[in-house]
Amino acid sequence: MEAHNYCLILAGGIGSRLWPMSRKGHPKQFIDIFGTGRTLLQETYERFRRFMPADHIYISTNVDYLSLVYEQLPEVDDTHILEEPLHRGTVASVAWGTVFIKNIDPEACIIASPADQVIINEDLFQSDVRRSLDFVAQGNRMLVMGIRPTRPETGYGYVQMGDETDAPDITRLKAFTEKPERQYAEIFMQDGSFLWNTGIILFSVDAMLNSLYKLVPEYQVEIPRMMADAEIRDPKFLPEFFSVLPKLGIDLGIMEKSDNVYVYTCHFGWADLGTWGTIGEHHLADFDENLLLDTQALLHDCHGNVVRLPQGRMAVIKGLRDFVVAEEGDVLMICPKEDVAAQRRMMTEAQTQLGVE
Repeated sequence: MEAHNYCLILAGGIGSRLWPMSRKGHPKQFIDIFGTGRTLLQETYERFRRFMPADHIYISTNVDYLSLVYEQLPEVDDTHILEEPLHRGTVASVAWGTVFIKNIDPEACIIASPADQVIINEDLFQSDVRRSLDFVAQGNRMLVMGIRPTRPETGYGYVQMGDETDAPDITRLKAFTEKPERQYAEIFMQDGSFLWNTGIILFSVDAMLNSLYKLVPEYQVEIPRMMADAEIRDPKFLPEFFSVLPKLGIDLGIMEKSDNVYVYTCHFGWADLGTWGTIGEHHLADFDENLLLDTQALLHDCHGNVVRLPQGRMAVIKGLRDFVVAEEGDVLMICPKEDVAAQRRMMTEAQTQLGVE
């Protein structure tokens, strides 16, 4: 069945929770955050390219980021970059990618993956992906990849496992939970039925299109139009239907409402790069748990901070605890690392009052 396996890399998000490093014109997926010489998008593409042919990998991105994709992935054929004219959430991205790939291979199974994650142990990742693709190929199925939590993390989403199946480590999906309060994250840890939601989903093309058609009224009209657009086989043909689509996330908009969704407890190491508070998972910090992201700094009497400055800049800091110090372009932000609400508020105020993005 591997001949029918495809990958859809989702690279159209704004990445606002890592502002100001991640800016509207240059989001986090196009940044070399850890100084490895490779951006998150490049690392994601290379990860799948190790076990999937290039002509089975597609990149979904917004029209504003097309030049960045060309620059960072020059080896990707133009017909494999699916361009979106508007930001309409992951449901629209997955729908357009699914229709486009189905037009090429009606038996296709797809893994849709964000472009902004850290994966530890590539061999286990490949094994888990192959097994998951084999599972969704056996009928009208969709699946989400989950990871056993190692701490009561409030910056991640969770999936709850339901009834067991005959397949080891695969259960039915019971529920999604968005980023919980601390007390609920601790309950999830103790309960044992909750996993971190990686945001990586797998599905047969028919399973996804059937769910879209049933669950989102707009798609009952737009799926036939999408099919017609896909027959043109030109991903640069900007689909007009995007302007009428609701802005929905794939987890709560489709996966949680479908009755054929499963959860796989994966075995590879994983971290989401969604917020400043979670960005340090699996990366080396100093003995005081300070994390320097490709940054030169001297820290004295500091603990638990994240520091990210542009090349050529240096920080000298004393007495700071659990803060993020991030500079990019014309913006320097200093804010408590775990206070995501304050970070978002500061970004909004900077945009509205100071005119920065």
